[in-house]
Amino acid sequence: MTNPKIVSREDWLEARKAFLAKEKAFTRERDALAAARRDLPMIIVDKDYVFDAPDGQKTLADLFGPHRQLLVYHFMFGETWEEGCPSCSFWADNYDGLDVHLAARDTALVSISNAPLQRLVAYKNRMGWSFDWVSTAGNGFGEDFGVTFPDKQDPAGEGYNFTGRVFGEEMPGVSAFLKLDDGRIAHTYSTYGRGLDMLNMAYNLLDLTAMGRHEDGLPWPMAWLRRRDRYGVEG
Repeated sequence: MTNPKIVSREDWLEARKAFLAKEKAFTRERDALAAARRDLPMIIVDKDYVFDAPDGQKTLADLFGPHRQLLVYHFMFGETWEEGCPSCSFWADNYDGLDVHLAARDTALVSISNAPLQRLVAYKNRMGWSFDWVSTAGNGFGEDFGVTFPDKQDPAGEGYNFTGRVFGEEMPGVSAFLKLDDGRIAHTYSTYGRGLDMLNMAYNLLDLTAMGRHEDGLPWPMAWLRRRDRYGVEG
């Protein structure tokens, strides 16, 4: 990479103030985008999903707990996988512990995967995470919300991230749900791919540095990544 040029304090301050104007414009645009997101229409979830949880089977409504909103992280952990996806594990390191703050804003956060519950619990303990994590128990939740494509097939034809294309059997995403006053559950939003960047504080912090994510030249952007307990162990 090419290092930024070295200038005087005065020139640095001038450049920084000019860039601040762009940052403020971006912040205003981001606020407008968030408002437009909240104004999107919603659809009623009319399928009775049942999940395996450490304290027994739970419905989608149960996952809300006492809250009106629910955020689901679609964690890539296939039915036959021995470990969770390294990338999803990276994201989980960043959102672990946020549930108490979200709860203060009437929102629950749950990770959901296709792997059996026992394997999820073992991996969660290995990683030292505290967030709630349940298994789909084969209920089709991942397929219905655009993150699971058995045998890389997509009967719905929407593909991953609404592209009409399938890139793998398991993909990541986040879905938001709202419990209505009459008890019905609405699906309000889902995001995939780069839409998940907002959850990853490590990437957001790296974006503040001169070197950034410095992933250029790697075989793929996250080729450097390891599970948190594998740095210094794997090459």
